[in-house]
Amino acid sequence: MHNFKKLDIWNKSMEFVVDVYRLVNTFPQIECFGLASQMRRAVVSIPANIAEGSAKSSNKDFARFLEMSLGSAYELETELLVSFKLSYIEHETYEQFQQKLAELQRMINGFKDTLL
Repeated sequence: MHNFKKLDIWNKSMEFVVDVYRLVNTFPQIECFGLASQMRRAVVSIPANIAEGSAKSSNKDFARFLEMSLGSAYELETELLVSFKLSYIEHETYEQFQQKLAELQRMINGFKDTLL
């Protein structure tokens, strides 16, 4: 069992949750229950799955939860692109968030590989 609060991937993903929440607060009101809601759900799912997986008794089970975390990260990547294409965010903002997300995806993948 791992202490999720000490994992870099959990801490980085928690920081990213705050970033995404602040970002979607700038979206048009019409997106409050649409795209913004989906993005909030996806981004929270990243650290939530890391935390849940850390309580599992085997590394194989933990790795499975890390895969779910990655799935949420890739879902969020798509939603960020949709936000950009709808002109809810500027290109520079999109690139910044995309870079942070790509780094987080690499970190989660790397950690998962150490478990197997």
